[in-house]
Amino acid sequence: MAAFQDPGHFQAVDLSSETGTGAQQTAGLEQTVLTDDREGAARETEDRLGHQAEKDQASPDPSSPTPLDYKLRKFFVLRPGTFDQALTDIKAQINQQEDGTLQSTWLLTEIDHWNNEKERIVLICEKTLLICKYDFMVLTYQYCRRVPLNYIDRIYYGEFSFPERSISRREGKGVRIHWDKLREASFLSRWNPWSTEIPYTTFAEHPAINATERFTSLCQLENFKIQLSQAVQKAYQVDPVPGRANGALILNHSIAIDSYMGVMSVISNQNRLGYSLARGSVGF
Repeated sequence: MAAFQDPGHFQAVDLSSETGTGAQQTAGLEQTVLTDDREGAARETEDRLGHQAEKDQASPDPSSPTPLDYKLRKFFVLRPGTFDQALTDIKAQINQQEDGTLQSTWLLTEIDHWNNEKERIVLICEKTLLICKYDFMVLTYQYCRRVPLNYIDRIYYGEFSFPERSISRREGKGVRIHWDKLREASFLSRWNPWSTEIPYTTFAEHPAINATERFTSLCQLENFKIQLSQAVQKAYQVDPVPGRANGALILNHSIAIDSYMGVMSVISNQNRLGYSLARGSVGF
């Protein structure tokens, strides 16, 4: 028969120390797991950022602006809705009886006989060529010069050339349009920079040609030359003028600009004075 042991002789056992040790071990394990998770997440983030940096270097973000973008933003014609408003105002000036239907619109640079650049909207209509000046800053139509298509007798397309000692220079190609082969510019007209008696005009591509796809097509000089040539030949067939029955002469030919000094044009063209341009604030 088993002997009954007095409860007072039972040995006391400290359970709190064992419980505390287990809790500490559990906490240590949890802390280790959290540390490992954090280190893993940090490594994963670093790897992801490293891969993204490599992608950015390999293919730059096309939406990030370039120095050319900042320069182009100064042109008022590139601001949203500006060119469309200009076309609306200019189309209101078209006389259906005198000009016929509109064929195409262009944004070009007109170059006068002193090599000064001027921003122009050019419209090829069924019967006329409209060369229009528009103020893109205040959205105001100013004037249009009409040239009958069946009076155009020569269209030249080629590189620019200058007198040997002239300080004026110009890269690229241009289109020159002559409309009165029976009348040459007089000596006084050639030496007057504001003369309107010059029986020809010259165009070059607008500086905004690379801004967007739309402006690339609007400023393409060679396409303008092709469409103008077709419109002129058609106008000769529909309404021939006596003495011009053979149509216009279309040639690839250098374009001479007789600017002997060229100081005024150099200052004007370098500062883009012929364009509607944001020129910044002026202060003292």
